[in-house]
Amino acid sequence: MLTILGFAMIATFLVLIMMKKMSPIAALVLIPALFCVFVGKGAKLGDYVIDGVTDLAPTAAMLMFAIVYFGVMIDVGLFDPVVRGILKFCKADPMRIVVGTAVLAAIVSLDGDGSTTFMITVSAMYPLYKRLKMSLVVMTGVAAMANGVMNTLPWGGPTARAATALKVDASDIFVPMIPALAVGLLGVFVLSYVLGKRERKRLGVLTLDDVLVEEKAEEKETETVLVGAGSGASGTGKGTTATGGSGSGTDADADADDDAEGDAARFQVLDPNRATLRPKLYWFNALITVVLLTSMIMEWLPIPVLFLLGAALVLTVNFPHIPDQKARLAAHADNVLNVAGMVFAAAVFTGVLQGTGMVDHMARWMVDVIPAGMGPHMALVTGVLSLPLTYFMSNDGFYFGVLPVLAEAGAAHGVTPLEMARASLVGQPLHMSSPLVPAVYVLVGMAKVEFGDHTKFVVKWAALTCLIILGAGILFGII
Repeated sequence: MLTILGFAMIATFLVLIMMKKMSPIAALVLIPALFCVFVGKGAKLGDYVIDGVTDLAPTAAMLMFAIVYFGVMIDVGLFDPVVRGILKFCKADPMRIVVGTAVLAAIVSLDGDGSTTFMITVSAMYPLYKRLKMSLVVMTGVAAMANGVMNTLPWGGPTARAATALKVDASDIFVPMIPALAVGLLGVFVLSYVLGKRERKRLGVLTLDDVLVEEKAEEKETETVLVGAGSGASGTGKGTTATGGSGSGTDADADADDDAEGDAARFQVLDPNRATLRPKLYWFNALITVVLLTSMIMEWLPIPVLFLLGAALVLTVNFPHIPDQKARLAAHADNVLNVAGMVFAAAVFTGVLQGTGMVDHMARWMVDVIPAGMGPHMALVTGVLSLPLTYFMSNDGFYFGVLPVLAEAGAAHGVTPLEMARASLVGQPLHMSSPLVPAVYVLVGMAKVEFGDHTKFVVKWAALTCLIILGAGILFGII
């Protein structure tokens, strides 16, 4: 019964958010509460929620201060050179922009944290997608898949969990998997190219000047209508915002035949004249960021503590006046509140799943339905099961609850723990779009995309990426 109710709860949640009948935060709270009553353990709901919140509190703290830290770094201009490089490559070609999104997400994912990857990627690429009227779910989908492949880095989480659960060395898991993961990442780039070609076909190949001329025509039409209605001042103000926000409209008129580098420089994602820039502190901010990421990789301090200290330091150094610090905190308050709220709502979902025993029953059922003849192929089975299981449960639940059971079944047929551990990483590109992953709410929140729309778009492509990795692993004899 618990198995059926567990799957029913997950299915109900996914259907309601994909049909946009409930917001994710409401669904994460109300649906598990209702099913907890169905299970007959409504009296223990409070304990389950507190346990879930306790488990996810460090994650919520990490995300809150990571958003503040990287938000300030974006404000002061640390990532502007990266953005200029991507823009130089992308120009105004939808295909290049989608491929650039995947490349940027993969590079930034080297820090091992999905939330910071999504913050930087969306901050850089969102204005381009909006300006060219490109599909925002393409951006979120490509970024999530690229990050999912890179999430298998030893300091990213899943590899360390698999190593701990099966008592093997993380490097012995990851290093042999590099060829398969490289193929998976190449698959993401190829998919980005295909999706970009689709966007190019839909929108056509534009230049920045084309877009700006179109915007000016729209502004002029808007101004004419508003002036005719007696609201000329309002129309002019709106037009100024539309072009001035990018810092590019006037320059494009004066220098229509500039080269690609000039276009990229004018088409700034972030206003090059914004008051928050701190060019004199650029190398200080870069050094602090390198030290922070190194500390994360070396595990010198818990990640929430590192981001707390880092956020406090960069706020104090870059904005020594308290009103300026308050302004920066206020500027990023929406993202902080949305993400923290979503994490604590997800704590209700995971708390009920684990507290009622639904996760355990679902895991045992999945193992029991595996035919006995598949025993010698348990690595392949594990790779396939990692897709739905890491999507429907947390990495902790899968790697510490399910993987040891699967590994034990595989060991009886001569399948080594290392093969099982490598196979368990296959589902990560899909896992990074799971409703139980806090970072995905950073992605869709900053991109202003409905979670249901993101889910409907990304699931099929992420699953294909997982299968590419699995196929490459089998072909190379890794799995």
